[in-house]
Amino acid sequence: MRIAFLVHDFPLLSETFILNQATGLIERGHEVDVYTNRIHDTSKVHPDVKKYRLLERTYRLPDIPEAAIPRILGGMGLLIKHFHRNPVLFLRSLNPLRYGWRVLNFRLVYPAIALLDNPVYDVVHCQFGTQGFCGIAFSKLIHPRPKLVTTFRGYDISTYVREKGDRVYQQLFQEGDFFLANCEFFRQRAIQLGCSPDSIIVHRSGLDASKFPFTARHVDLNRGVRIATTGRLVEKKGIEYVIQAVAKLLEAYPTLQYNIIGDGVLKPSLQALIDQLGVNQSVHLLGWKNEQEMAEILRETDLFVAPSITAQDGNQDAPVNVLKEAMAMGLPTISTQHGGIPELIEDGVNGFLVPERDVDALVDRLDYLIQHPQRWQEMGRAGRATVENQYNLHTLNDRLVEVYQGLHHAKRPSSPSPTAINQQPVIG
Repeated sequence: MRIAFLVHDFPLLSETFILNQATGLIERGHEVDVYTNRIHDTSKVHPDVKKYRLLERTYRLPDIPEAAIPRILGGMGLLIKHFHRNPVLFLRSLNPLRYGWRVLNFRLVYPAIALLDNPVYDVVHCQFGTQGFCGIAFSKLIHPRPKLVTTFRGYDISTYVREKGDRVYQQLFQEGDFFLANCEFFRQRAIQLGCSPDSIIVHRSGLDASKFPFTARHVDLNRGVRIATTGRLVEKKGIEYVIQAVAKLLEAYPTLQYNIIGDGVLKPSLQALIDQLGVNQSVHLLGWKNEQEMAEILRETDLFVAPSITAQDGNQDAPVNVLKEAMAMGLPTISTQHGGIPELIEDGVNGFLVPERDVDALVDRLDYLIQHPQRWQEMGRAGRATVENQYNLHTLNDRLVEVYQGLHHAKRPSSPSPTAINQQPVIG
């Protein structure tokens, strides 16, 4: 099959879930092209981007002016410049008999530019709901028409809906062939917005656990306990609350160390908080690290915290990949009762869950784990088992191929109950 992935930014170190699907499909003999609104900084990319030569398969989507006059004038300029390269494609983009008179707003001309040299696909997969317009455009322009699949992952089904309104996906729900959500929490949100329950299943973001070797955790009497968090430094990651919790714990455990791996817009304010609390010697903003550097840090870590919160703009998380990676490595984890995370962590079994923004609860659970290191191995093994059984990347990539093939054979995958999702890792 030929498959087109539609994403906003590519390649991003923080979006390995897209990379994992692309490389998995390529390994299974399929062709994958990536269409993106912005080609991101390529000086620091995941090794698989180079290994699979994905930048050679990546195409930038033209910007579409929102204002009508600039959009129409720009579209006319594109037609004059490129019409000779694919007249049939451009005529299709302006066919009012097929798509209505609204096509004369020239919106379809812009995505047509991206398809001039790669016009045929079996599947167009919007990796976020926010790429829905482009996905609909591709499905209209490509002949024969590809199947249109959309995955909802977090921002697109939380903040974006709050910004654009509850009807933002009505056309996509009508014209899309099938939908995926990376957790049951977001599947239910999509259904509430109008997606047919029979047209959407949970397809989790998988992990290749073999790349994250398990290490049984033991107390190292020669150093203090080490805690880590990995992720973008943005509001919904809730990192400020762990910094405050660590500041309190340092009174009882002065050798405690907290490493924060990642970068983002909140780096200056988080550093200011560290300075204000006087914990510079114990709390460290390490910036972005490559896969090997991150693995080395986590191998020397005792406890992992992913304190996700609902941001002021409504942004929410699914079960985040960094949490799965830590669990695969055997790290006891603490996270929050937030979004889809309770689908990954069973409180008291493979980790702990605390309320959002609750510094005292974070202090309590961290203090418990510091005081009870005999539980580290037990929780670590349970976490590893969860990742292997429910988030197996190879199983999930096989399942994704089945979804694509099922659509071409007019067989929609069944939509499992939340209980069945947890019992059937093949669904993800």
